[in-house]
Amino acid sequence: MNFDPFESKYHYLRVLVSFFCALCALSVSISAQEWKRVKDGVEYAEVTKEIGGLNVNMNLLRLDLTKVRLDVVHAMDAAIGTEKTSSIATRHGAFAAINGGFFRLDNSIWAGDPVGVLKIDRMPLSESSHDRIAIFIANGLRATKVDFAHLSYSFWVRFGSQMEVEASMFPISGIDRERKDNELIWYTDSFANTTLTNRDGVEIVVVNNRIKSIHEGAGSTEIPRGGYVFSIRTSNPVLLERLHRFAKIGARVSLMGPDSVPNNAGSLLEKTAEDITNGVPQLIKDGKIDITWEQEKTTKSFVETRHPRTAVAKLKDGKFLMITVDGRSESSGGIGLQDLAGYLLSLGAIDAMNLDGGGSTTMFLDGKVVNHPSDKEGERKVSDAILVTLRKPTRQ
Repeated sequence: MNFDPFESKYHYLRVLVSFFCALCALSVSISAQEWKRVKDGVEYAEVTKEIGGLNVNMNLLRLDLTKVRLDVVHAMDAAIGTEKTSSIATRHGAFAAINGGFFRLDNSIWAGDPVGVLKIDRMPLSESSHDRIAIFIANGLRATKVDFAHLSYSFWVRFGSQMEVEASMFPISGIDRERKDNELIWYTDSFANTTLTNRDGVEIVVVNNRIKSIHEGAGSTEIPRGGYVFSIRTSNPVLLERLHRFAKIGARVSLMGPDSVPNNAGSLLEKTAEDITNGVPQLIKDGKIDITWEQEKTTKSFVETRHPRTAVAKLKDGKFLMITVDGRSESSGGIGLQDLAGYLLSLGAIDAMNLDGGGSTTMFLDGKVVNHPSDKEGERKVSDAILVTLRKPTRQ
């Protein structure tokens, strides 16, 4: 074996760097005394650390998933709209909660539309976006399982024909959101009373998996309870001809998908999870910092700028961590995602992801908001929240 002095020096340099990284991690970890047991399976900590010359205030929940369950709930129990995290939690009798995924924030009727995947009680309410990270939640009788994966999936609808399968299939552009040009949108009965569309399209009403009625040039079609509406707006004559050929009153309707991209565990997780919500980006994978912002098509500025943040992590001891970081105030300077990932790693995170942050960042615990939301109006209305509910003891 040849001795390479450069490689030897490089090896010692790596060891030295790892040592100092571990030392830095230890310097910001939370002592056992800082965790307070507030309920069986729920530990809470308030931490202030100096990061980059600024004080940063953080609120943390460490959860035993055999003692609590997690659920994603959308604002107003609908597919669009906004509501405060504290209100969502209170309505559902949750002991704790944090804000969830990213969403459309404006003054339109579409406010609260998730910007990424959302699935609640096994019902898809929003499509995935840019192969972004998502949290998958499955509640068993004795424990809740949580995983993270990049998810990119698609749905198709087939009208009628069992013989001409390809010709009778149409790709679904989106779920329960504003319909744009050259899109086919699937509207479920979780969306609203009607599709809220204009008159420039064709809308197909489905009940019991068969076409009940077809409306052309009408818009804002009523969505039947237990059924759904497919709304398509296109100027493509070939596509319209194919639609008219297969979509007829009484024709059978089949939903196909989702077809998950197997770049992670997304396919299997999507099938087993009852709730999924979106985030961006991944922070930690398999016990190592791995911030996949380029893959997820966000910006370097979003990663590096100090913002209020909300994040979740799986810990190596099997527990689940929720964290909010305050920012945009004199008392708390916010945090960049590299520093956030490093801090989570010091707490024992093996996998972690970033949720919506900024003015949305909120932690609710035992009847009150415990962090300090950054909007001057106070707690912001959001699209969805991840709720923590205490499990009832199971009989042996």
